[in-house]
Amino acid sequence: MASHNLKTVIGFEFFRIIKKRRFWVTTLAIPAAVAIVFGLVIISGNSSSTTADAQKNARLAFQYTDASGLVTDALAGTFGGTRTSDNAEAIAAVRAGTLEAYFAFPADPAKQPIRVYGTDKGVFDNGRYEAVATQILVSAAQQKIDSPQLTAVTQGKVKTKSQTYKDGQVSGGIGVVIPPLLFLVIFYLCIIMLGNQMLSTTLEEKENRVTEMILTTLNPTTLIIGKVTALFMVGLVQMTVFALPVVTGYVFFRSKLSLPDVDLSTLSLQPGPMIVGALLLAGGFLLFTGTLVAIVEVVPTVKEAGTAFAPRMNMLLLPFEVACLS
Repeated sequence: MASHNLKTVIGFEFFRIIKKRRFWVTTLAIPAAVAIVFGLVIISGNSSSTTADAQKNARLAFQYTDASGLVTDALAGTFGGTRTSDNAEAIAAVRAGTLEAYFAFPADPAKQPIRVYGTDKGVFDNGRYEAVATQILVSAAQQKIDSPQLTAVTQGKVKTKSQTYKDGQVSGGIGVVIPPLLFLVIFYLCIIMLGNQMLSTTLEEKENRVTEMILTTLNPTTLIIGKVTALFMVGLVQMTVFALPVVTGYVFFRSKLSLPDVDLSTLSLQPGPMIVGALLLAGGFLLFTGTLVAIVEVVPTVKEAGTAFAPRMNMLLLPFEVACLS
């Protein structure tokens, strides 16, 4: 009979929560927001890269002087430039609007800035002057070096692949740490979103005097265990909703996603850390759920429950606050 009552409580509480439209709106809001943010970042990055390439390769009607001796007339001509010996006249022409731009390349580009003068094209288009001037000087330096390998090295375009060892065995480094930390992220997301639900799941019945009627036919222990188990199952549903898009995207679409500076091949899903992370997630969530339900059983109103809930949330966020301060 007790087993039947427990199943009834679990089923009632679980389906009562997941059937609410508010629950699904709240649950799906975070994955949707994350997807939108990532989409905007990717689109913005691609747009910025395209704009930068277009600016540095744009053709301008400009004049230049070169004290460094690096820029040749042929190179400047590919960008639409002509050499001049009178910088004052060139600046005056830019100021009058008869010349689009004037670049003065210094004798020591490593220590001295390139002086750029241009007609105002608007906040977003004015950046092309500096982009073109810089690209001209970079191209001139590459021509002087005349070696693709040395050019790549001087620009820092080199790749490294590290391998570390611990106790004679290959260690995964940071790639082993990141996957288990995902369990921590899921834990915090769930408790933040389910905290108020945990508080209200019993207080609604207490304030409406429904609990008194329920306890006439149901053991209090069965009621509490059923509520905790139901909330734990709801948390598993939310964890699945959070994790499913990430897993699906990685398994089926990782080759199509052009995420900059993200090398997922460095991540190592070692069984030991992953199992420990999963167990800590389950145990921590169950402990937090049981603690909140116990608080709700002690306090009589939602206001007092919120007062008791806030310090425990602060304690959970304390490690992040200490890390930020340090």
